[in-house]
Amino acid sequence: MTTILLKTRPQTTAGYDAFWQFASRRQEIYFHKLSGTLEDNPPEDPILAVNRFTNTYRASDRVSQYLISCIQYNQEWNWIDTFVRTLVFKIFNRIDTWNHLLTSIGEPDTNALFDRTIDHALEVLAERQPIYSAAYIMPPPRSASGPKYSRHLDLLRRMIIEEAHVEVQDCETMEQAFGTLRRYESIGDFLAYQFITDLNYSSYLDFSEQEFVVPGPGAIRGIKKCFHGTNDLSYEEIIRWTLEQQHDEFKTRELLWHGLWGRDLQLIDIQNLFCEVDKYTRVAMPELSEFASGTRIKQRYRPDPSPMTAWFPPKWGINENIMLAHKYGDIGTQESLFSDLEFIEEGQLTLV
Repeated sequence: MTTILLKTRPQTTAGYDAFWQFASRRQEIYFHKLSGTLEDNPPEDPILAVNRFTNTYRASDRVSQYLISCIQYNQEWNWIDTFVRTLVFKIFNRIDTWNHLLTSIGEPDTNALFDRTIDHALEVLAERQPIYSAAYIMPPPRSASGPKYSRHLDLLRRMIIEEAHVEVQDCETMEQAFGTLRRYESIGDFLAYQFITDLNYSSYLDFSEQEFVVPGPGAIRGIKKCFHGTNDLSYEEIIRWTLEQQHDEFKTRELLWHGLWGRDLQLIDIQNLFCEVDKYTRVAMPELSEFASGTRIKQRYRPDPSPMTAWFPPKWGINENIMLAHKYGDIGTQESLFSDLEFIEEGQLTLV
């Protein structure tokens, strides 16, 4: 990982302080949800209490957890099926859509993509409800015709025919793999980065999340609110510089911080946090809107009664820590994690 060495610290705003406060408080909300103690420990911050924000760690969000647990690791899939399943899910990015496919055709795979049973199942669903998530815009290829979902699936079929999955697996760096996805029509910088991050959760890729980052529009707005000036650094370099400050910034502010059972924030997490802080400060610090427009948070928080999962790519080496923390009733910290390694069990930890 390249370290950003600066002679002078970038000039920060009050938004930068809010960044670290938000990261700490949002992570504590996550731990309380996991341990079932949120009702007894509701957020003191009214903005966090009533508005919807993603988790501090991208991989701990429900959609990412579903991808990892129910799509990539629910059974032994080969690489081509893992590639197809991951992108079919992420194109729509909606758990209800995937569950409809499971009910209609069984586990989606490469055969289901090419015999168009996925297309037929989505045609039925699209007549009665949205099939795409509203999380981010999914533009379809313009060079094709037909329903939006068919154009997306045609694009994925083209990628397989051209062996993009082989090329991605042969790449030496995350940036190279990003470039492979980026060259396809309608997959811009932001989507290509999100897709390669999702594919990298699988057992077939092992790129470091500290290697490469692509700031999305929301992250850029958040950066503008957190810094008076970037000291001639690019947005990517600002994200990396912020990443490198994490331990000092939490400590200096005396903020409660346990990380993710031994895993530090990664570049993708910092990128996401800037985006979330852009939303948060629209209400908490409206004066910062002079740096990036926006005056309201669009999505309100709605409790989800379904069980939360806390299971991550095994190569990260933190699932064992979670199991031990759960045993000792200490789900949100890293204390007493390694005194009983015989307790470790295989499988997914589900917390209600």
